[in-house]
Amino acid sequence: MDDRQFRNAMGKFATGVTVVATEVDGSIHGMTANAFMSVSLSPKLVVVSISEKAQMLDKINQSGKFSVNILSSFQQDLSMHFAGQQKNHQEVKFDLLEGIPVLPGSVAQIACEVTAAHIEGDHTLFIGKVMDLQIEDLEPLIYFSGKYRSLTEE
Repeated sequence: MDDRQFRNAMGKFATGVTVVATEVDGSIHGMTANAFMSVSLSPKLVVVSISEKAQMLDKINQSGKFSVNILSSFQQDLSMHFAGQQKNHQEVKFDLLEGIPVLPGSVAQIACEVTAAHIEGDHTLFIGKVMDLQIEDLEPLIYFSGKYRSLTEE
């Protein structure tokens, strides 16, 4: 199988969309990611997968902390911004949760401290201990087969 076929197959798994954020030396850095999942309830752990080519890899290694912001249906522009898909510079407002930058208006904001990092293939899996979280009753932004979607009830 070739790389495109593999990517197409993985794109058939509908996911939520997140922005992973961290702060280093007073600068906030964010990256759109859909490679995120919960790992454990006790202790409360999550994992994010970051490409070795991503600037975020060094930023999380430096800070030792990150947030996962599960985007709401009206935050597609933020997803595109942090994926580098918008040419116009957009000023992004962050709040803080446990001293970690989070995006207001997200379905969930999860503040984490790195407990382990595992290099697998061309990605690093960061295991994060959940320090705190906030949840809003909003519809999530969905990504499926290369397109943004919305969650609708039938």
